[in-house]
Amino acid sequence: MKVTTDACLFGAWCAAEIASRNNDGKYALDSGTGTGLLPLIVAQKNSIAIDAVEIDEKAASQAASNFESSPWSKNIHLIHKDVLQFTPTVSYQYIISNPPFYQQDLASPHAQKNVAHHSFSLDLETLINRTKNWLTEEGTLFLLLPFKRKKEAEDLFANAGIYIGKEIIIRPVASNPPFRIMIKAGFKQREKSEMEVSICTEPKIYSPFFTALLGDFYLYL
Repeated sequence: MKVTTDACLFGAWCAAEIASRNNDGKYALDSGTGTGLLPLIVAQKNSIAIDAVEIDEKAASQAASNFESSPWSKNIHLIHKDVLQFTPTVSYQYIISNPPFYQQDLASPHAQKNVAHHSFSLDLETLINRTKNWLTEEGTLFLLLPFKRKKEAEDLFANAGIYIGKEIIIRPVASNPPFRIMIKAGFKQREKSEMEVSICTEPKIYSPFFTALLGDFYLYL
């Protein structure tokens, strides 16, 4: 499971958004943690308890090792389970997810990659409708998705009674088409904001938006 630039950006954005609020005694969930990237980023900026759920045995084992090797091991709890079989014991103020991206796309011959990248085991509608039951009334759901699923996600949130408060559309380079969207949503209806950003202003030159979020995580920024 490779660590991708867009996932790092998403994790840093979630960490910053969560850090802007009072989080004493609060809980977060990472649905489909993979090898644990998102909880490790969020935990560096926030002293909250994080449950990290992962279905794949090898990824869960690697995530557990990564958590244990980190200074934030007491804050992150790995749960090796299918999120469809997961029943939380608390309500979460924050749920973050970089879910399976692709639906009706060409699959990989590797079963492990299919679970990670294709929505065979967990489609987006099920993810939204299931996790909304675990959020507090003031809770926030963060999602990272391919840009081409923007309209689909907006419709699914509306059908689920969840309001999108912020959308950040991401281009790899300023001159390229959008390829990802980061979404912040919750039960409280607020004025929706939308912005477009790029990872790089030109090839190999990171944008101010990217460096502001990742400066504390990337050693060479």
